[in-house]
Amino acid sequence: METVHIKINGTSYEVAAGSTILEAAHSVGIEIPTLCYLKEINAIGACRICVVEVKGARSLVTACVYPVSEGMEVTTNSQKVMAARKTNLELLLSTHDQNCLSCVRSTDCELQKLCRDYGVNGQRFIGSRERYALDTSAPHMIRDNNKCILCRRCVAACRENQAVGVIGPTERGFQTHIACAFEAKLGDSPCISCGQCITVCPTGALTEKDDTDKVWAALHDTEKYVVVQTAPSVRATLGECFGLPIGTNVEGKMVAALRRLGFNAVFDTDTAADFTIMEEATEFVHRVKNGGVLPMITSCSPGWVKFCETYYPDMIPNLSSCKSPQGMFGALTKTYYAEKMGLDPHNIVCVSVMPCTAKKFEVGREDMSAAGEGIPDVDISITTRELARMIQRAGIVFNELPNEDFDPALGESTGASVIFGATGGVMEAALRTAVELVTGEVAPEVDYAEVRGTQGIKEATYEVGGLKLNVCVASGLSNADKVLKAVKSGEKHYDFIEFMACPGGCVNGGGQPTQPASVRNFVDLKTLRAKALYSEDEEKAVRKSHESPLLKKIYADYLGQPGGEKAHHILHTSYVKREKLY
Repeated sequence: METVHIKINGTSYEVAAGSTILEAAHSVGIEIPTLCYLKEINAIGACRICVVEVKGARSLVTACVYPVSEGMEVTTNSQKVMAARKTNLELLLSTHDQNCLSCVRSTDCELQKLCRDYGVNGQRFIGSRERYALDTSAPHMIRDNNKCILCRRCVAACRENQAVGVIGPTERGFQTHIACAFEAKLGDSPCISCGQCITVCPTGALTEKDDTDKVWAALHDTEKYVVVQTAPSVRATLGECFGLPIGTNVEGKMVAALRRLGFNAVFDTDTAADFTIMEEATEFVHRVKNGGVLPMITSCSPGWVKFCETYYPDMIPNLSSCKSPQGMFGALTKTYYAEKMGLDPHNIVCVSVMPCTAKKFEVGREDMSAAGEGIPDVDISITTRELARMIQRAGIVFNELPNEDFDPALGESTGASVIFGATGGVMEAALRTAVELVTGEVAPEVDYAEVRGTQGIKEATYEVGGLKLNVCVASGLSNADKVLKAVKSGEKHYDFIEFMACPGGCVNGGGQPTQPASVRNFVDLKTLRAKALYSEDEEKAVRKSHESPLLKKIYADYLGQPGGEKAHHILHTSYVKREKLY
């Protein structure tokens, strides 16, 4: 690696050539604050919080975009730098709602932390300001431009990571604000509900719609039987909300907390993920053997599904007809489980804890009512963040909880299901089953390392029973967009594709715990969180979905054959072409 010699705050260092001052300082243990910068997608130097002094420069420079050079001398904490940062924060607060006590991001707000660090109280600059109505039109989130600091992180995430670009800055001067084209409501835009904008917002300007009051109401209703399901990746991220290291698996404490919240049954969405693999692998093998539409594309990610319906409606026939694990679990709860327990499905409230804000959209989709018209498969979907707030509100000391197990009726799962939360996990789980369905033999291989990892696009080719299967895995919709364009042009040929809307998969979903830019820019969140899931997979006694004893029992006693009429009615869905209004 080529290096250069520089001085930071009077001390000499050897740092990577080509790096910015921000990156160079971090590499030697010096943190420079930022508000707008996000690695690889938003290096615009707009917020001016990262300003530093460089000897010989006429003015302060922004560390996030200013490259180092041989012999450079940098000062990051001079009186001039500190005063400039404080003034910039005071200017930001002059147009910012300061109702911090009621803000969902209080104590988890990057602006709030910086103001505390620099002794800013928001009273120095007071003048006229624009007032904006809340945009509550989308099913998954609320936009409050009164708390926006125009950092443009959300714009970058939507455009660069997701290839959607439904929001951007409009107007000029004091009237500048983030909006959809023609000032359309977000709910009327071709937004795909992924929530990636929420996870990068440094303030409370963007938040998920909080449905916890609905859950509390159900828990307090003595006429209701309330079950909860938790997605695979939630166990790998929930601990971050309680100060535990990134990538800590808190499955046991999570189950214990849910019981203490008062749920009648605490179940694992992983159980339904095994059914997803069984149905999806069966569907794939049927398509391969019978000349069905290929490539078949996974349907677990509702953000991706909505993207396909909106931007690639001609590819809808390629989508697997399988419901997502959330949907399958809800359907099994209100059919199989209701019958087994003698419960009226009208009185069951199914709550899901998901890493994903698009799941809030999914629960309201049509054709998600296996138990009958007017009985949704899932009633309420909350994010990892919302569950953490419920635990805190209930006064439960999370880190002191014992480790407990899921209820067995719908709480047993395999290693294949738990890796659903990481990009490539669905593909690997499907291959573990599909290979044996094609060959009729027990495959010695369990790990498919070629589709693992956090790269945006991964490819692999497997020889299976005399067939050559080309597979692709992509996460982040900008990468999905690239793959689909290559497929449609004939440049690429795949038989099976896994798409996840969020970069890195569900471990980096729009409903996961927020992390400040100081972490996002220098810590590989996706890898650390995914590692917890693969470690659990390795420890499981059963690592293939089709070998799950519970799955076999439910098919034998209730569903019949995988892909059969009853299984298809309960576990599969349909899609619609969505019109783009602009």
